[in-house]
Amino acid sequence: MDHGDEEQTLSEAKEELEQWKMKLEKAEDEKSRLQLAKLSAEDEKKAAQKDMLVLQQQGEQRMEEFTETLKGIKGEILRLKKGNEDLMKKLVESQALLQAKRAESLQLQQRFKIHAQIPEKKLKFTNKIEKEDSDNGDEHIKGVFTITQRPTVILKGGQALITFEEETVAAHILKMAKCTVSCDKDKVDVKPKFLTLDPSVKFEVHLDVSTKAVNFSNIPPSMQEERMKDRLEISFSKPSRGGGELERVDYDMDTGRGQITFLNTGVAESVALKGKFCVDVDREVNVNVSLVYSYKLKKFQTFCGIPRRSIILNDIEDVQDEEDLQDHLEIHFQKPSNYGGEVECIKYISRGKKIKAFFSEDTAEMEA
Repeated sequence: MDHGDEEQTLSEAKEELEQWKMKLEKAEDEKSRLQLAKLSAEDEKKAAQKDMLVLQQQGEQRMEEFTETLKGIKGEILRLKKGNEDLMKKLVESQALLQAKRAESLQLQQRFKIHAQIPEKKLKFTNKIEKEDSDNGDEHIKGVFTITQRPTVILKGGQALITFEEETVAAHILKMAKCTVSCDKDKVDVKPKFLTLDPSVKFEVHLDVSTKAVNFSNIPPSMQEERMKDRLEISFSKPSRGGGELERVDYDMDTGRGQITFLNTGVAESVALKGKFCVDVDREVNVNVSLVYSYKLKKFQTFCGIPRRSIILNDIEDVQDEEDLQDHLEIHFQKPSNYGGEVECIKYISRGKKIKAFFSEDTAEMEA
């Protein structure tokens, strides 16, 4: 091999060496890059593992919270269900109580209904009341009536009602479980008991009666409304029939009713007292007439109590007739030796009968 070939070979070797050096450097760079990538991947892995651990812990915490929440919701559902059942039970009880109260209210309404015919009273005017300043002061008559229901009790057969003059006597008798009353050859055991009166009421009726107006009814619908008003005005204006000059005519064609207002006072009263009034429509018709009035109930009061001087005797056997046995009872309970005293009133009812006793503040009377 000549010198030129050696130099060429050496040159090629150097070039190849340089190439390998470059490849080595690239390999080292790639190795460094891969090592850095590995370190970065490991850091990311650690971070991911850490995040995963945090997420796992959060998931477990969320699961615990969900479990607790679900448990609380189930408990709340059970509580609400029980509360609903309790409310339904209370609703049923309240409905039953409401029905009972309604029945009691209806019973009390029936008990406190007062049907009474108020008798006519002769009035004596003792003084004059100054008239209030009013444009229509003479158009109305006002009255106030106080209605008082007397307390009552039902006296049944085999019972006696005794009213003593002294409260202490009744109190002593009521302390005894029974009293033995001698009736000639017989003896009767009676049981004294407290007397409870039925509830009573007291109220005022404020009455306002018009002195110029009357109501009428029973008008046949035989003509137009305006024409009927004219006929009514003509009829009620005739003095020969007890009428007078009119101020106003009100008429309802659908009901056949209406109201006549006279110009002067006194005419309405004389017309209403007749009860009937002859009206010329297409023929003569007698219509019903009545005074115009209004009323209000005020100061309504209910009260009940126990009379301190009166007692009830129960379980009385009919060993004698009614009057004789009543006399023996009165004699027995008048004797101080029997803890009795002066008897103001006594009433005995034999078996199979009953009466109602009415009470006032100081006396008691019986009514069959």
